[in-house]
Amino acid sequence: MTIQVLKSKIHRVKITQAELHYVGSITIDETLMEAANLIEGEKVQVVNVNNGERLETYVIKGHRNSGMICLNGPAARKAAVGDIIIIISYATMEFEEAKMFKPRLVFPDPDNKLS
Repeated sequence: MTIQVLKSKIHRVKITQAELHYVGSITIDETLMEAANLIEGEKVQVVNVNNGERLETYVIKGHRNSGMICLNGPAARKAAVGDIIIIISYATMEFEEAKMFKPRLVFPDPDNKLS
């Protein structure tokens, strides 16, 4: 049996940009991506703390150490610049493996930087 478990989470980052007229996705600072063990193109869930919106999209690599968190395309309608979001990824694995798996949790500062 396989189950889906939390793989990684970037907890409480601030939206720095929203680009409505874009193909779609979320652009994330490469430093934050690496800390959270996310790769470009990976599916993520985005949860908006300010308004309760939830959406799924894929990751695009942003400039390293920029603090960039940008919702692109239609997702830009789900948040405003300055909103606080949580970015979550999941993995499918065998039940016994999942019991021992430790997710990667990242807690950036208010400027979307790692301390």
